[in-house]
Amino acid sequence: MVISNFCFSQSYEIGILRRYEINDLLISYHKGSYNVYGDGEKKHTILPTESVEIKVSGNQLSLIQGVQPLGVYDTIWIEESLPNHSFRIQGLKPKKLKERKYNNNLRITIDKNHSIKVVNLVRMPNYLAGVIESEGGGGRHLEYYKVQATLSRTYLLSHLKKHAKEGFQLCDQVHCQAYHNMLIYTPTIIDAVQATKNIVMIDARFKLANGFFFANCGGQTSESDFVWNNAVSYCRSVVDTFCIHTRQATWEKRIPKAAWKEYLVKEFAYPVSDSIFRNYLYYFTQEHRLAFYQIPQLGIPLRDIRYHFKLRSTWFDCHLEGNEVVLNGRGFGHGVGLCQEGAMNMAKQGYSYSQILQFYFSKVGLINYFDYLFFRQGKFYDTMIN
Repeated sequence: MVISNFCFSQSYEIGILRRYEINDLLISYHKGSYNVYGDGEKKHTILPTESVEIKVSGNQLSLIQGVQPLGVYDTIWIEESLPNHSFRIQGLKPKKLKERKYNNNLRITIDKNHSIKVVNLVRMPNYLAGVIESEGGGGRHLEYYKVQATLSRTYLLSHLKKHAKEGFQLCDQVHCQAYHNMLIYTPTIIDAVQATKNIVMIDARFKLANGFFFANCGGQTSESDFVWNNAVSYCRSVVDTFCIHTRQATWEKRIPKAAWKEYLVKEFAYPVSDSIFRNYLYYFTQEHRLAFYQIPQLGIPLRDIRYHFKLRSTWFDCHLEGNEVVLNGRGFGHGVGLCQEGAMNMAKQGYSYSQILQFYFSKVGLINYFDYLFFRQGKFYDTMIN
């Protein structure tokens, strides 16, 4: 099948609905007409009030319009008749899912587990807008949306082969970038995407920089090697007063004393037989973010405690009250990179998106992606890395 170059030029392949195994799918009209192809042959056009149903049929896909079967195919394309149309999509079985809306085009095939594989072929501005609204929500300042647009664009362009073995580039889950709908509620986001067109973030070695972010740092971001095994040179700890009065800046959690002791002794051989360490089993303070519980020599990473007890962050103090260990914590998330609530507040206070990025990330630069590609090919790049 020959797909229109006009239709699919500069499109990115995003695997959607990846959390679910689907064997019955409904595609319906939202804005603009769509042509439906089965193995390269046009079978139908989706017009207002219309839809097509796609079901798993052995190792192929059955295409149905209303009650009329249109055939069984290996690949079904849903192609927009003009740019920037949108469609509705809903999984019907084995579980009925909430309807979603997306821009541009679809490629539908059978996944390796014999469920339906859905890939959205989407243009960058539409993809970024959907990601930013999914990740950051509505009602934010334009400069904050510019921050998210730059980070999301950089991530997309630096991870184009992440899911290559699965037949697409990125997926819609948070380990890539959350992408749960087209842009619906916040037109300002499109302004931010356009205002930062082609801009990406690079590190001191002239490589695309991963723009890690999280909800709230509680007043200080974390060193990257406190959270991951390898340090990220441009993600250094910074004191951040922009987020400390927001709703996720502090938290409290109570854990049974017995569960706390059992975990530390069983998993890390906490030395309860030592009279000094025994006295500190339930008591811990960290004025600044640390990597380990008590002292590094005990080998108890705070990140492990966080995951085991499902804590909001690794930055907490604790003490004993009766039969409970009381944790008083700060921040929400892994703490590395950009604090979203801090960045939102900086934008409200008049900081530009470039100032916000350079506050949270060390020695980074912003550059047009096409200039970046040009420089990487020449002697300039060789000078930068040597």
